[in-house]
Amino acid sequence: MGARSSRNTTQNNRSDGHLLEYFRNTFVRGGGGTNAVPPIPPGLTATGGVISDYTSGPAVYRAHIFTSTGTFTVTAPGSYGDTVEYLVVAGGGGGGAESTSATVSAGGGGGGGYRSSVSGENSGGGGSAESPLPVSTSPGVYTVTVGAGGNGGNGPTASIGINGNNSVFGPITATGGGGGNGGNSPSDGFPGGSGGGGGRNGPGAGGAGTLNQGYNGGGAYTPLPAGRGGGGGGAGGAGGNAPPGAGGNGGVGVISLISGTSTQRAGGGGGGNGGTASGGGGAGDLGTNVTARSATQSTGGGGAGGYATSGGASSGGNGGSGIVVVRYQIASLTATAKATGGAISFFGGKTIHTFTGSGTFATAPNWTSSPVEYVVVGGGGGGGNANEGYGAGGGGAGGYLTGTTPIGAHPVSTTIQVGAGAVTITGAGQGGSGTPSYFGTPITATSGGGGGWDAGGSSSQGNPGGSGGGNSGGGATTGGPNAGTPGQGNPGGSGAPGGNPGGSGGGGGGANPSAPLGTGRNGTPGNNPGGPGGDGAQLPATFRDPVSRVGASGPGGGNYWVAGGGGGGGAYNGSSAGGTGGGPGGPYAGAGNGAQRGTAPATGGSQNTGSGGGGGVGPVSPPNSNDGLSGGSGIVLIAYPS
Repeated sequence: MGARSSRNTTQNNRSDGHLLEYFRNTFVRGGGGTNAVPPIPPGLTATGGVISDYTSGPAVYRAHIFTSTGTFTVTAPGSYGDTVEYLVVAGGGGGGAESTSATVSAGGGGGGGYRSSVSGENSGGGGSAESPLPVSTSPGVYTVTVGAGGNGGNGPTASIGINGNNSVFGPITATGGGGGNGGNSPSDGFPGGSGGGGGRNGPGAGGAGTLNQGYNGGGAYTPLPAGRGGGGGGAGGAGGNAPPGAGGNGGVGVISLISGTSTQRAGGGGGGNGGTASGGGGAGDLGTNVTARSATQSTGGGGAGGYATSGGASSGGNGGSGIVVVRYQIASLTATAKATGGAISFFGGKTIHTFTGSGTFATAPNWTSSPVEYVVVGGGGGGGNANEGYGAGGGGAGGYLTGTTPIGAHPVSTTIQVGAGAVTITGAGQGGSGTPSYFGTPITATSGGGGGWDAGGSSSQGNPGGSGGGNSGGGATTGGPNAGTPGQGNPGGSGAPGGNPGGSGGGGGGANPSAPLGTGRNGTPGNNPGGPGGDGAQLPATFRDPVSRVGASGPGGGNYWVAGGGGGGGAYNGSSAGGTGGGPGGPYAGAGNGAQRGTAPATGGSQNTGSGGGGGVGPVSPPNSNDGLSGGSGIVLIAYPS
């Protein structure tokens, strides 16, 4: 979508004519013979989320894109009306799990509830567009909650996927997607925004979707020994019933243009053993006894169902987190973009491309050779899970890179990858590492390392990465393999030895890898909190647009922080708090806090910050409130002179 030229808003008479304005002012407006051009009416003035300015037909829009929880704040009214359009998508449901001697698969998770007020675009479940939301400066602050996806079922111990979490924009709530089912009895999929797929343990009906938000999940093929799970429902269509020998297909999502690009969201997860998926849902794996595919973050897609055989176990895929987008009309673009890709905004004489998901940065015909400034942050590591009486390590932040690079004459096309954060695991185990981010392969930010775990009296080191994951409590020493990548991040902290130690904090990202505050803090022996995560990094001034909220809050109340380390889990006896994410006094930079046993679960890294997830604390037991949590996805920012 191209930019349009801004009109001249000068109030002085012009020497070059404007005869039409003279006629209007004299005979229509009663302007007394002046040929002055009246000003363009302003749009709303608001802050929050990632900004995307674009044209659609004759109109110019500003969209605020929220991939994590925040606030939409209206600071001044506009002249295009006092309403905003919205898209609210909830977190998708987790896929079901399987663990049996038969060759069977589980149902996929349902897509998150989908509510839209964009004219010409439907809500989920075939509902028509809702009414735009009136807003004002009193109170002016509208809470935005982006629902997390539900965990997939844990193959060895539980067969049900967990429902996704609701997303909220002010008074508008979208319902989390329903979890898929496996061998649980009864084995119907769970209701939600869109319903989860049914399991094979008969009758295995699909879960119900929510009116005007999503469709029902598909039913299972139940005859054993070859039962198959149904597909999760999607916002745009029902989940498919499983045929003999294959999982049901996930229901399709709905396509929207509200953010400035055509994107399909809230698709259902495929049933295990080949169920297809779209709209961000996870497709059913053909491989057996593996963790099924998780949905794409910030889409509200459902996770895939597991597929097990010969006594093996297959956990379900996690649902994708949701998204909230708010848009309104503005007068004009302040500049013309010279490239495409990502969300495009204009600040400080620069054009900024913000990639919250993978894509392509491609020059336009008006491009001239120029150096561009960039920030690339890898996906954050997940917190570890403890098995016995110790705190697990927090996840390390994704690598943080910033600098400039030349882009030559048009045409130039560069692939952008935004790394996913490590997904939450259930049961005792090492935290997973994230996925790298890159701006073309030479500029690659390494993924964050997963936090270490306690394995029944012996503790483990965190994984290396952009920043290293923290070590588990119980005797692991400082150093070892949990190092950060030089020039991108810092090592994780050490676990505390002794009876009930806190886990170490994950290493924080930082522009200066030798900065001591970027290193994960050690757990302290005794009844003490887990180690606080390593400090993150604040984005360069180029990317600190006051109307945007890229990144998260940091020390001293400042914003635009990324790449913080996850806090370590607290001590086993329950009175020891988890370490705060991103440093003492946090959580900062979107990093997750460590768990306090039985009191406060760990929290995950925020999407598009590359921060680590908080570490868990043992022993792990349902409902897994002590588990370590996922890392946040990364981000890629590019800026050039407008």
